[in-house]
Amino acid sequence: MTGIDDLPIRDELRGKTPYGAPQLDVPVQLNTNENPYELPPELVARIAERVADAARTLNRYPDRDAVELRTELAAYLTRTAKHPVARENVWAANGSNEVIQQLLQTFGGPGRTAIGFEPSYSMHALISRGTGTGWISGPRREDFTIDVAAARQAIAENAPDVVFITSPNNPTGTAVEAETVLALYEAAQAAKPSLVVVDEAYVEFSHRDSLLPLIEGRPNLVVSRTMSKAFGAAGLRLGYLAADPAVVDAVQLVRLPYHLSAVTQATALAALEHTDTLLGYVEQLKAERDRLVVELRALGYEVTESDANFIQFGKFDDAHTAWQQILDQGVLVRDNGVPGWLRVTAGTPAENDAFLEAVRALKKEQHA
Repeated sequence: MTGIDDLPIRDELRGKTPYGAPQLDVPVQLNTNENPYELPPELVARIAERVADAARTLNRYPDRDAVELRTELAAYLTRTAKHPVARENVWAANGSNEVIQQLLQTFGGPGRTAIGFEPSYSMHALISRGTGTGWISGPRREDFTIDVAAARQAIAENAPDVVFITSPNNPTGTAVEAETVLALYEAAQAAKPSLVVVDEAYVEFSHRDSLLPLIEGRPNLVVSRTMSKAFGAAGLRLGYLAADPAVVDAVQLVRLPYHLSAVTQATALAALEHTDTLLGYVEQLKAERDRLVVELRALGYEVTESDANFIQFGKFDDAHTAWQQILDQGVLVRDNGVPGWLRVTAGTPAENDAFLEAVRALKKEQHA
């Protein structure tokens, strides 16, 4: 039987596995950082209206430049990040992963390199390899924060073309100080003019303000976002970036024609009309996340400081065995492969209660 590696695929893809979390049919699924709250009925109705309007013209190509959507995303960023953003500063694509892919197609590629500070979002490395961009794994401290001196040295030594900074970081939940971003941006520009991408997929859940204002006067700094988490729209697949207008112009050199469907644009616009309601769910999830942190620490678990809608907890002698023991109680969390640690997404109060019961039982079993 022919396997993947028997095919004439590129060398850098050999031996690799696709990205993905286990999708198991269990009562409580807290492994993919999804927003657990269904969209409110009034938003579902508004989506139906907007999609119906879009359906009348599906015989025509959608707005190639997504002008209305980018305008509304700019307004959302201006209001929530407290920094003026114009439509010309914003670009949108099918999920933040496509945003990252377009950036790497434009600024990375064969003969170029990207660096990220791991453990971090594994798709940065995977998309780099998929675009023929060399990947460099940069250092983190034991507490999962970025060691600025070591990171600056890694940038100086490797002179990468793209630098990824994830804040809040996935899977650890740790946020990055503005001073750290500025230090690494300066280091990247000193090594050679490089694109610095701040991945803010989870920023709405943070205790801190967005780093988006840092793009002012820094043409090589990009902030990427998603509607999958805070907007509860993982099934929509809508990501976007904010940057200097020249970056927006540049990624259009590689975007596929009419890449955002009329239905996607209509659905995203409907969601943006209900921002206040959706951000209300975010506040509930932040409170639940903070409750989980307190409860886990009271049980004797170590917990990484979290500014996301998930928590990294441990430490376990065998994280995968602990993952299985929690799963055996009907609760699915994520084993990201970080030695000694697991990650749990903040769910509804009932889901979180079930998770806490599972880890209480695990703690008792470990001490039996």
